[in-house]
Amino acid sequence: MSRHQFVQELEQAADHIGYASRADLQVLLRRAALLLRNVGGLAIEPGTDEILNELAAEMGKPKLDLVETILADWLTANGAV
Repeated sequence: MSRHQFVQELEQAADHIGYASRADLQVLLRRAALLLRNVGGLAIEPGTDEILNELAAEMGKPKLDLVETILADWLTANGAV
C-alpha cells in the first residue's frame, strides 16, 4: 500500500470514527507510527514514486541516493550549484 493510499484510509477513518472498531483504529495507528518512524522527509506522488523505485532497482542503488543524484544534477545544470 502506498503512502497516498494510507493517507486516504486514515482520512476515511477520521470521517467515520464512530463506526471504526478499536482493532481497526489500533492497526491504523500502528501503521501510521511505522510510517512516521521511517519517513524520508519527502512526499512523492505514487506514479513518480513507482518510477523512482524502478530506476533505483535498475541502477542497483537506494532510492534516496537516486533522488539526491537527480537533484544535484538538476541544480548543477540550472546553475544553482
